[in-house]
Amino acid sequence: MPNVVVLGLQWGDEGKARFIDYLASEVDIVARYQGGSNAGHTVVCDGQKFIFHLVPSGVLRPGKVNVVGNGVVIDPEELMKEIDELKARGVSVNDRLLVSDRAQVVLPYHKRLDAAQEKKSGGKIGTTLRGIGPAYSHKYLRIGMRMGDIIRPARAKALLKEQLPGINAVLKKIYGQKAVSEASLLKFLLSYGKKLKSFVTDTTYYLNEQTEAGKSILFEGAQATLLDIDFGTYPYVTSSNPSAGGVSTGTGIPPKLVGRVTGVLKAYTTRVGSGPFPTELKSAHGQQLREAGGEYGATTGRPRRCGWLDAVAARYSVMLNGVDEIAFSKLDVLSGQKSVKIAVAYSYRGKITDRFPADPDVLSKVKPIYEEMPGWSNEIRNVREFKALPASAKKYVRRVEKLIGVPIKFISVGEQREQLIVR
Repeated sequence: MPNVVVLGLQWGDEGKARFIDYLASEVDIVARYQGGSNAGHTVVCDGQKFIFHLVPSGVLRPGKVNVVGNGVVIDPEELMKEIDELKARGVSVNDRLLVSDRAQVVLPYHKRLDAAQEKKSGGKIGTTLRGIGPAYSHKYLRIGMRMGDIIRPARAKALLKEQLPGINAVLKKIYGQKAVSEASLLKFLLSYGKKLKSFVTDTTYYLNEQTEAGKSILFEGAQATLLDIDFGTYPYVTSSNPSAGGVSTGTGIPPKLVGRVTGVLKAYTTRVGSGPFPTELKSAHGQQLREAGGEYGATTGRPRRCGWLDAVAARYSVMLNGVDEIAFSKLDVLSGQKSVKIAVAYSYRGKITDRFPADPDVLSKVKPIYEEMPGWSNEIRNVREFKALPASAKKYVRRVEKLIGVPIKFISVGEQREQLIVR
């Protein structure tokens, strides 16, 4: 199997992990390329639910190597917690988990800054308060620490002494908070540096050498395209590039070797936190979709906003990522709907457009133009072949394919690993 990228085409929570878990059986390596512990990737295997925040979703496949790339910001406490939990559940990561020495570290003061900034803005962005934004900010300000730093005690101590005074000045003078203790933070760094040292290596060389040796890689994206820092609904976005462009910068693999792009598209649309959402259903219908789909954040538990499928947004994401095929998730959630709708265009100030606007103020005011189709009442969770789906469900899938211009190859009809249709 050639290299493949699996990424989200909406605002996240599309069900990427279940497709990553499936495709991981066909590759040698699974590499996460961006994001942090703000992501929650859920895999249900043999009746057990696993939620991954930093460890790649291919870890449940025996013999597969899992890499946390340089584009990820790593909370060492969270990573160690996941490793320990996996071991406790019988999943060993020894010799199967590699962490980039170039990956930035999320420190306790990043979380404090995140909470303080969110409070000051009145919750404008709706972050997960995991310190992700501040960690990325410090990366680009060149005052961050990397995993390769915290596994070297002298280096960690020197960087802390150099950087902490400025961090404490911001905390005290701008946000009115107490200073961070240098001693306690150094203890934190040295403790987790020692625990994680065996996993840390130069993953850039590793991945390129494995590619040269003929090994195949699945690149795992977190969040999704419409949350991309450059191409999403800015400023209501994440702090990294979940789109395909983030693969090379987040792993060190050159663009020409990235391979096939599999875009994950939910059969309806959801969004967590603030920001424009043209097809949002603010009625009881939206609540019904939320309950049927279990639409609550894997990381925060926050209820997700729900709405109809937005083909305008999907086409935009397909264009940006050069998507080759679609993994269509949660089709089973739409069972029981009398009719289903797809937004095929927008209306704005009397004009019709099929483009996804960059201006969030415009996007918040567009009116979706819907195409309505018959729903289906049949339960489809036990269906394993496309031809066995209800006629209305098949028409819906084919119409989505035509609207976005990319074939739908995988269809999930439930959360279990085996509840999947491959066309």
